[in-house]
Amino acid sequence: MYTGMLIPLDGSKTAEKVLPYARYLAGRLKIPVELVAVIDIAELASQVSAERARFLDTMIEDGVRQSKEYLTRIAGTFPGSRVKCTVEKGRAEDAIIGRGEADTGMLIAMGTHGRSGMNRWLLGSVAEKVLRGTANPLLLVKATDQAKSEGEATLKSIVVPLDGSEVAASVLPMVAGLANKLGLEVELFRAFSIPYSVYGTGDGYSAINIDELIVEVGNEAREYLEKKSAELKKLGVAKVTCTTKEGFGADEIISLGRKTPDNFIAMCSHGRSGVKRW
Repeated sequence: MYTGMLIPLDGSKTAEKVLPYARYLAGRLKIPVELVAVIDIAELASQVSAERARFLDTMIEDGVRQSKEYLTRIAGTFPGSRVKCTVEKGRAEDAIIGRGEADTGMLIAMGTHGRSGMNRWLLGSVAEKVLRGTANPLLLVKATDQAKSEGEATLKSIVVPLDGSEVAASVLPMVAGLANKLGLEVELFRAFSIPYSVYGTGDGYSAINIDELIVEVGNEAREYLEKKSAELKKLGVAKVTCTTKEGFGADEIISLGRKTPDNFIAMCSHGRSGVKRW
């Protein structure tokens, strides 16, 4: 399924929140782990005064040494897994995406900033750029105050949002593989809503028509999920449930994720390249 797992770490508690999930997956999937730290030379140089510029090479060497020591310590928390430690130089997002391009079967696992309110759609600059720029499978773990970096996570189910598109459904073979290997339940989910334009008075719809339309769209959503459920069962997934909800996609996905304990959400996004990926 995966050739290995790449875990970028910068020494922060936010980045380390992914570690319990990484340990869980690495141990059960029996895949090698690569821990990577990135020294951003340009950023480091911008913080050095002209008087201390001659010491930049020494500072870089110290940064590499300290990063290796840090990664080696983290490697010791992966019992039973083969762990490699790597220190790269450059911009973090470029180094992570580049390492992924060298092995497209590698899972990239990262911790992201927890957000609320107007900022809740922001993942954090590096994680968001990796999400937009990589073609590798990507595991993102939200760093909350309650999340721990020690030990191993527990997972029981996979929530899979589908919108009827081929892009969204392309995640299903990976979901089936994970569910079978990890013994997880799968919950297929589809949110649906009626366009605001339908509620206009000039379209010929009455309140009764709209209620009937909502029921019809909801039934179509469930039929679609049932079809995909059958496909998953053919791939060997033992337990698949289907859930539909009237509402807006992102809000309903977040709500379902919060209500479902010990789950992760599996989605497929558009791959980008070049200038468009940012």
